[in-house]
Amino acid sequence: MAMKTQLENARNGKITPAMVDVSRDEGVNVETVRRQIAKGYAVVPANPGHKNSKHFIVGRSFRTKVNANIGRSTDRSSSREEIRKLGVAIDAGADFVMDLSVGPNLTSVRRQILSKCIVPLGTVPVYEALSLVDGDADRLDADLLLSVIRRQAEEGVDFMTLHAGLLKRHVPLALKRVMGIVSRGGAILAGWMTRKNKENPLFEQWDAVLDICVKHDVTVSLGDGLRPGCLADASDKAQFAELDVLGNLVQKCRKRGVQVMVEGPGHVPFDQIQMNMEREQAVCDRAPFYVLGPLVTDIAPGYDHITCSIGSTAAAYYGASLLCYVTPAEHLGLPTEDDVRAGVVASRIAAHAADVARKLPGAIERDIAMARARMDFDWKRQFELSLDGVSARQRYQQTLCGKGRKADHCSMCGKDFCAVRATKKLSENLIANTARCKKTLKTK
Repeated sequence: MAMKTQLENARNGKITPAMVDVSRDEGVNVETVRRQIAKGYAVVPANPGHKNSKHFIVGRSFRTKVNANIGRSTDRSSSREEIRKLGVAIDAGADFVMDLSVGPNLTSVRRQILSKCIVPLGTVPVYEALSLVDGDADRLDADLLLSVIRRQAEEGVDFMTLHAGLLKRHVPLALKRVMGIVSRGGAILAGWMTRKNKENPLFEQWDAVLDICVKHDVTVSLGDGLRPGCLADASDKAQFAELDVLGNLVQKCRKRGVQVMVEGPGHVPFDQIQMNMEREQAVCDRAPFYVLGPLVTDIAPGYDHITCSIGSTAAAYYGASLLCYVTPAEHLGLPTEDDVRAGVVASRIAAHAADVARKLPGAIERDIAMARARMDFDWKRQFELSLDGVSARQRYQQTLCGKGRKADHCSMCGKDFCAVRATKKLSENLIANTARCKKTLKTK
């Protein structure tokens, strides 16, 4: 019997082990999970070939998830370094990881990462296809792209970014921009189409692509090859022309039984984020939205993880379900291990803030627990509840008060000016005064 995808099983009323896993993780009824997957409103990237992976669900009815990008460049890094970054990303709380490695021997790199990756792993197959023709994009063709997609699916890749919505007619629109095309995959395919005067091979061979994906339950992540790379290019004709094609591809994926999510911008002014999220939800029939940022300003190199976090909070509040992190190295170079940690934590802050704001059941409970731990000066508990307890502990210890973990104040206000300490004493005095009054009345 042929294997069924999570989408096919959900439509047939079957509860899979992956659905059970995510329902426990989310604290929701498994039937809710099944219904959301069946409608295409949620996805569980879970290629059976990826044996050691946990399961996570992406959709508006569930906790906002975070993806971390790693990957070797042609100029720097190695497989060993990227595997260390993988460990850092997962330790920092990434729900998904993408291997964006470029250059030679990508099959070896990916297999090493897959063997160590305990969360769903994504790739961009066109990168490997280009490496197989020594960087000569003119030698790309549909057969090569399909062979790479097939091999990666067989190896266990859970989701793939496929820039199938960028068509030949869209390229002139993008070239009117300030920054043109900033997506690596989008630029590769746009260049190929222009020089060959042919249509996007992924678009033309979409049925063949889906044949591979349905066989291995690979989740399609429809790439936004025309995402804006600066504020001046946001929400333009090129971006939305591609989005309309992505909406049609979503329906084709669902009809074939393939799980699908949609990638989104990019650099977007804060006041345009709500419109972008709502437009995607309408055009793509509520397919899970996977956004890079959005970054809300172009002038903060070195701090773009913060720029991203600001935009990501709004995006997740208004419609996004999966946030792709941005590190402090964005626009500057290949991220270090410290950059990876900072990027993951910044995006997790954004995801959690949005979940609290949209009143996701249970989201605020951790914040309430933190407030109680602070009121009790329970430093150990505070570090346990923190999104980055290691950094929180280190910062506390740098200016440690005399009693350390048992201190009833920190070095910010000191003992005599600590408002929390003063409030606790007020409460103690109020309780004592009330007790004395009751005793006096009883005596009388």
